[in-house]
Amino acid sequence: MDPTTAALVGLLLMSALMLFGMPIAFTMLAAGLLGNAYLLSVPAATHLLATNVWEQFSSYGLSVIPLFVLMGQFAYRAGVTERLYDAAYKWFGRMPGGLACTTVVASAGFSAICGSNSATTATMGTIALPEMRRYGYDPALATGAVAVGGTLGVVIPPSVVLIVIAVQTEQSLLRLFLAAIIPGLILTALFLLTIFVMCLRNPKLAPLGPVVSMKEKLVALSGIIEALILFTLVIGGLYFGWFTPTEAGAAGAFGALAIGMVRRSLSWRDTVKSIIESVRISAMVVLLITGAVLFGRFLTVSRLPFELAEWAAALPVQPFVVLLVVLGIYIIGGALMDALGFLVVTIPIFFPLGVALGYDPVWYTVVLTIITTMGAITPPVGVNVFIAHGLAPEVPIHTIFRGVTYFLLAFALCIALMWVYPATVLALPNWMLGG
Repeated sequence: MDPTTAALVGLLLMSALMLFGMPIAFTMLAAGLLGNAYLLSVPAATHLLATNVWEQFSSYGLSVIPLFVLMGQFAYRAGVTERLYDAAYKWFGRMPGGLACTTVVASAGFSAICGSNSATTATMGTIALPEMRRYGYDPALATGAVAVGGTLGVVIPPSVVLIVIAVQTEQSLLRLFLAAIIPGLILTALFLLTIFVMCLRNPKLAPLGPVVSMKEKLVALSGIIEALILFTLVIGGLYFGWFTPTEAGAAGAFGALAIGMVRRSLSWRDTVKSIIESVRISAMVVLLITGAVLFGRFLTVSRLPFELAEWAAALPVQPFVVLLVVLGIYIIGGALMDALGFLVVTIPIFFPLGVALGYDPVWYTVVLTIITTMGAITPPVGVNVFIAHGLAPEVPIHTIFRGVTYFLLAFALCIALMWVYPATVLALPNWMLGG
């Protein structure tokens, strides 16, 4: 068969293996190995496999992933998250849907030092769900707010997903981080607006919280200082050239550890747990990248991505029509499998297509990241929904999915704003780094 047909067969093989429950990383490794063996030779395929595994697991550039994950783990176990939540609660608890708004705001704050949607959901859910249950919040709203708040972990930098895409597409990590800040804040604001409108229309969804004095609010602001310091240390250090991305992750992890030591809130057992969890998560992510690189080389040899890009560019339709189709594929794919896994699989195919259509690579990356993030809250996979259900097993899964549907319009509005006003993505990195 010709190389293009071989690539399509490889994609079908990978999809079949996924349906049988094989982990995504291994499906990509298997399809990439067999595809390269067919198009090149068996020795060449095994050499590529050995080389890719060694290069990825010994890559200095990828050491940024475990360091950023470790920063989030240290911050969580040092109590930074609880203080963030308390500060947000003091300021937003009295407004309609105040505790749900508090959850979203605190999730955004934690996302700035974490980088993972599942970690953000689990962390904030542990703190927020008992509080909302105590105040009689509607279960769908409470669990929905926790699940959608967790999606901010992928958007607001430092984001593991953006790190992975930067490695795959050889883009500037700092530029991607800066580009995601404003869209992340817009998405946060739209979540808050959704909660506010829902609770204004139906106050029974969320009883008002207690009255808090201005003095208490001002005192509570000290709870955001630690998270702000860590975020400024990482992003500021990158911007001013003090750190490479890996050094920025190390500085953030050390800063989170120092906060825990100074406050005496990070025990030896917590430190060990943080390291073990960071190693587990990082190994999974790096193995995903390894599989994606091998599979991407198979696609490159087959020339499928380039032929797809040439075909789409020659279609007698406007580029935005093709982009709409691509976004539809990402919505469906993100709903059927893990968001990071789907992005890793599809970036080698659809990134060259977006560039060929004339879209800015940075803008295109952020749009794909946000649209795929929706998959973390949509059926049938919806990993954030299942995490929320694990924290609140008395709430049926269908109730949680009903809760997150309230927020899908916010995602659509955010994408629309980015599309109509690309400056929402590009203005900050172009201003700070030059266009």
